[in-house]
Amino acid sequence: KNETEAEKILWERLRNNQLKGYKFRRQHPISLFIADFYCHQLKLIIEIDGEYHHLPEQIEKDLERTQILESNGLQLIRLTNEEVQENLEDMIAKITLKID
Repeated sequence: KNETEAEKILWERLRNNQLKGYKFRRQHPISLFIADFYCHQLKLIIEIDGEYHHLPEQIEKDLERTQILESNGLQLIRLTNEEVQENLEDMIAKITLKID
């Protein structure tokens, strides 16, 4: 899929181990899914959701996907494009809270 503006913005803050020294990968395959961002050390997935994630059938799919990933011992953080573009520092803080 094409990278969104929000993904570019967040990647600038995650790349090169900038976040507390943790290595994040972008568009990383995990089981049947492609995670927007993934840190293996933390078993942490960060997803950035666009508008279509508000659709009922997509909410259902996202929930199912989250349950599958969490049952495999992974943590998932979902952010929206708007949150990343308008409140980047808050979102970095939210991610950091999961790490500490």
